[in-house]
Amino acid sequence: MSGLELLSDQGYRVDGRRAGELRKIQARMGVFAQADGSAYIEQGNTKALAVVYGPHEIRGSRARALPDRALVNCQYSSATFSTGERKRRPHGDRKSCEMGLQLRQTFEAAILTQLHPRSQIDIYVQVLQADGGTYAACVNAATLAVLDAGIPMRDFVCACSAGFVDGTALADLSHVEEAAGGPQLALALLPASGQIALLEMDARLHEDHLERVLEAAAQAARDVHTLLDRVVRQHVREASILLGD
Repeated sequence: MSGLELLSDQGYRVDGRRAGELRKIQARMGVFAQADGSAYIEQGNTKALAVVYGPHEIRGSRARALPDRALVNCQYSSATFSTGERKRRPHGDRKSCEMGLQLRQTFEAAILTQLHPRSQIDIYVQVLQADGGTYAACVNAATLAVLDAGIPMRDFVCACSAGFVDGTALADLSHVEEAAGGPQLALALLPASGQIALLEMDARLHEDHLERVLEAAAQAARDVHTLLDRVVRQHVREASILLGD
């Protein structure tokens, strides 16, 4: 990353944020009545939709059933219009498969799968607009959707990205910051325990700087948790009013 372009002498980023500041987050739960759980999230200009079905009986071969826990199935897709590049991505292309695998690993660490043996939980996530932090937005949307479905979890799982510019750790990278290259990592965190559900880094970073970047991502994930917790509480209040409680 080029520090001269992405970070001013006053410590402001291209979009006016400070180094550890999140983009604006807006989210809603229960956006699809047909699904067991659903959620929509906006993190800056990145927009993602998640729907959850299950737990239900294993679909397809029963040999896939796990005797001691639920099978977590995650599928990722991005809308053709989600980026400025109008490239049609076939369902199941390499990027989608990798993202689906990352999401599965993340939610296997968070969902109490042992409570639903020989069953299946399906999580479908679609990115409607991509402007940086795609994995994080998908995780955060899916977390709300899983909670909306009433599926027990160890904790919220909250995600955020981070990078390193001109000696400064930046949280919640935008597309401009990601496209500039340089060290970047994605972190999914269970905030209450501090357990890391997934950590991925796509460039070399000196170990002297790693702790700062990791802490920037972790603090941002904790900030995301505060916001998501507020969304869940508001959703519960609204549901209680509708039910007349």
